[in-house]
Amino acid sequence: MALDTGSRAGRPRRARSARRGGPDDSAASAPPPAVPDGGIRWWQRLRRDRTLLLMVAPAVGLLALFNYVPLIWTTVAFKDYDPFTQGLWTSPWVGLDNFTLLFDDSRFWDAFANTLGITFIQLVLFFPLTIALALLVNSVLSQRIRGLVQSILYLPHFFSWVLVITVFQQMLGGAGLLAQQLRRHGYEGFDLMTDPGVFKFLVTAQLVWKDGGWGVIVFLAALSAVSQDLYEAAAVDGANRWRRMWHVTLPALRPVIALLLVLRVGDSLTVGFEQILLQRDAVGPGASEVFDTYVWWVGIANTDYGIAAAGGLIKGAFSLVLVLIANKVAHILGEQGVYQK
Repeated sequence: MALDTGSRAGRPRRARSARRGGPDDSAASAPPPAVPDGGIRWWQRLRRDRTLLLMVAPAVGLLALFNYVPLIWTTVAFKDYDPFTQGLWTSPWVGLDNFTLLFDDSRFWDAFANTLGITFIQLVLFFPLTIALALLVNSVLSQRIRGLVQSILYLPHFFSWVLVITVFQQMLGGAGLLAQQLRRHGYEGFDLMTDPGVFKFLVTAQLVWKDGGWGVIVFLAALSAVSQDLYEAAAVDGANRWRRMWHVTLPALRPVIALLLVLRVGDSLTVGFEQILLQRDAVGPGASEVFDTYVWWVGIANTDYGIAAAGGLIKGAFSLVLVLIANKVAHILGEQGVYQK
């Protein structure tokens, strides 16, 4: 009996010790070892993603070959480069002389001012028109009519600038259709294609006709992602078509508008080299000379490659600064821009 009592008396003590936990229990309940930051090591990721890396390797190679290897030739901006008698490595260094020649040339500043003027007009006129076209096309209820309108708007994008300028010449030139009709009815004709005063608006009109419909694609893609439930809820709340566009459609387009504006501002010094070059002789260099045509005539056509390279570096640096400023403004306005904060 004593043994049974002692054994029964010892049971609660064992239960309490089991509830308390011993060395074995604490080892079993210990958390697993922490995973290193990043989950897996880089060589493990490389082995895991080797198939995807092989797929993108040709594209990365082409990008490096045509976009980054040519950066070696930016040193031409600091040299007296002559490709016929001296190569890239043997041409003498001249420091900032090429930049000094650019800044001392009044034609450079005239071209710079013309470029910014054309860019400003295109931002004010071309960009809102593409948004308005996207809203109009999106409001068409019939899918068949919408597809027809989109095809008509996209078609001029595939025309060359030679054809576009020829069409405008036949319409707005001195011997064009409108001028002939005015003379036929006793009025004085006009020739907008040779008028320097309207040249900036003329090239903007050409851009709208050629690429306005193509620019609508991005906005239509953004509008297609807007839930129809938002429009239905707004309609139930009594919002008319205008209010639905203002409070549903435009807020959905804000991120895309901010992104495209940042990219457009960064590309402000590129306003259409071929388009301007084809009309330069008609209106004169004073009204039509832009940054790219100046670099072409002064640097490339005259084989002064050092000045051409210096102009390219100035263009790149100025565009980078504009992108950073525009992206900062987009962040202040609450949009993502090109990259996040």
